[in-house]
Amino acid sequence: MDGPPSKLLCCLPMLILPAKRALNTKDPDVIIATLRALQQLVQAGPWVGPALVPYYRQLLPVMNMFKPVNCNIGGHIDFQGGHRLGDVINETLMVLERTGGKDAYLNIKYMVPTYESCVYNR
Repeated sequence: MDGPPSKLLCCLPMLILPAKRALNTKDPDVIIATLRALQQLVQAGPWVGPALVPYYRQLLPVMNMFKPVNCNIGGHIDFQGGHRLGDVINETLMVLERTGGKDAYLNIKYMVPTYESCVYNR
């Protein structure tokens, strides 16, 4: 994500609808790729995370739906290493909270009630 910060900030609203459509496919591979892209996007600059907070209501409902999706493998070893949908969703929510500023946690908690803060001790 190289380039002038102002260009990325101007393009941010145009990225929301394609991201929402990708999440709404409900295809785990597409959702994981989209979430990884969102993680990179919010880490592109200190102002990107707070600028994305108003769009949480469009992006987080699918995350709420799939957050508990992790398969129970019992006592076996998981060789997928972070490629489980529920794990990627939790990781993305933590990145969004850390980079989103003071209002991020409340907006995430409103859309994903089972989310527990990684910043605040509650």
